[in-house]
Amino acid sequence: MKILIAALTISLIISLVAYPLVIPFLHKIKFGQSIRQEGPKSHLAKKGTPTMGGVVFVLVPLLVLLILMPFAYLNVKIQVVITSYVGYSLIGFIDDFLIVVKKNNDGLSPKAKLLMQVILAMVIFWMMHSVSSTGIIIPILNVEIQLGLLYFFLILFMFTAESNAVNLTDGLDGLSSGCVLIALFPFILFCIMQNEIQLAVFLMAVFGSLLAYLKNNFFPAKIFMGDTGSLALGGLLAAVAMVLKQEILLVIIGGIFVLEALSVVIQVTSFKLTKKRVFRMAPLHHHFELGGMNEKSVVLMFWCIELGFALLGYILGVL
Repeated sequence: MKILIAALTISLIISLVAYPLVIPFLHKIKFGQSIRQEGPKSHLAKKGTPTMGGVVFVLVPLLVLLILMPFAYLNVKIQVVITSYVGYSLIGFIDDFLIVVKKNNDGLSPKAKLLMQVILAMVIFWMMHSVSSTGIIIPILNVEIQLGLLYFFLILFMFTAESNAVNLTDGLDGLSSGCVLIALFPFILFCIMQNEIQLAVFLMAVFGSLLAYLKNNFFPAKIFMGDTGSLALGGLLAAVAMVLKQEILLVIIGGIFVLEALSVVIQVTSFKLTKKRVFRMAPLHHHFELGGMNEKSVVLMFWCIELGFALLGYILGVL
């Protein structure tokens, strides 16, 4: 459809113009990235790179949707997706701002961040509950199973887990942005299949803006998205999966994010129980990096793996 191409093109152009203006501005106000001392030593060179670049690919799609389909904002499903996208971005913005001010990686305490994520997930569930069932669709069988109250807890877990998983993946130049771009594509196709054109337009706008970000984020990165962007993208994927009733397929389509999050859980659990580490470092991308692979190779490998997950998820979704 022409409107989908228009959404991508307009968003891409605006973002390509915006980033060369935003990057020097962030440099000027010293909104630079702090680097963990215990991380790979090669990452120390990234210190001071402007962060919070996610602000652009969060705000630009909102503007594009307003231009192309202003009445879409009256659609409850669009409201749910945007609330999740902007809401999780705001949580990330607060965390990033505190990190920049303190000049270290403390930011929000883990408990405070988790509490804010859970509260926002509860708000999103309340918004969606009025227009959707509490069931999940089993892929291939195309059977809907009603979960009742359990669906509420599924949503809380899905939103907090996905937002944090994308956040954990955002550790190498171009890694999370590239993987999210790949993961978005099946959901855009699902939108078209379900005639959710307004949502498809918004996702295409996100796709275009994220492409512009990737241009500036691929090695060597000129800007990082920060939690402002990574939490927003995780919340977006969770919200879109919920709206399209593809909650189960989110696990497959976002497979690389699941692997990254699992690697952290396994590493922490193993160390607490046995004082031994399973991986050289978690999340998983650092394991390969410390094993001798260069940053670009790790990123390209993870993109290929994510592409496989996305294709599998799409195939299961259309069977």
